[in-house]
Amino acid sequence: MSIILEAKNISKIYDEGKIQTSVLTGLDLTVHQGERVAIVGSSGSGKSTLLHLLGGLDTPTEGEVWLKGVCLNHLNETARGQMRNEHLGFIYQFHHLLAEFSATENVAMPLLMRADVSINEAKDRANELLDRVGLSHRTHHRPSELSGGERQRVAIARALVTRPSLVLADEPTGNLDDDNALAVFELLSELQDTLGMALLMVTHDRTLAARADRVLHMKSGTWAQF
Repeated sequence: MSIILEAKNISKIYDEGKIQTSVLTGLDLTVHQGERVAIVGSSGSGKSTLLHLLGGLDTPTEGEVWLKGVCLNHLNETARGQMRNEHLGFIYQFHHLLAEFSATENVAMPLLMRADVSINEAKDRANELLDRVGLSHRTHHRPSELSGGERQRVAIARALVTRPSLVLADEPTGNLDDDNALAVFELLSELQDTLGMALLMVTHDRTLAARADRVLHMKSGTWAQF
């Protein structure tokens, strides 16, 4: 299987005047095509910071992050944004949907940022994904008109609409009850298998983590050994 994402000896130090806070130290990670990886650890262990670095939303103090054979560290912010749009999908604990837009418009948003995709094509692909997540009857509804589980399914559709190589999910079921959490995870796993993408998920839910191909444990900014 080809390598989608590779982190090489990455560290992150936040410099706040005279105080330096080390959040991550010397982490290596490789994610392959189609793989499902879960990262677990207590709050403050550095999981979300790691996900931001891997997604090119921030840059490491030391080390390198490679996505599809391209080192994100060497790119400017515009180029990193293009890499994110082309190859990554993001799902968060809170859906971050835009309140004034319909489900279709929210899902289509990543495609509307591309010059090579028309508005009609973007909406067609958005509606196709909404159908696959069981929301074909909700395409015109705004987030306030949807349940929590429905909003998270819209967020999943938005993450997948660009057909990314890798989805980065930060507590994707953390804001849902147990039944909805399991349903959302099963849906995400099914779509992942169907579309052949990789999934890297940060979660506190060890039941969901156990369904991954690999489970990595973080402690104090590095991998914990068991």
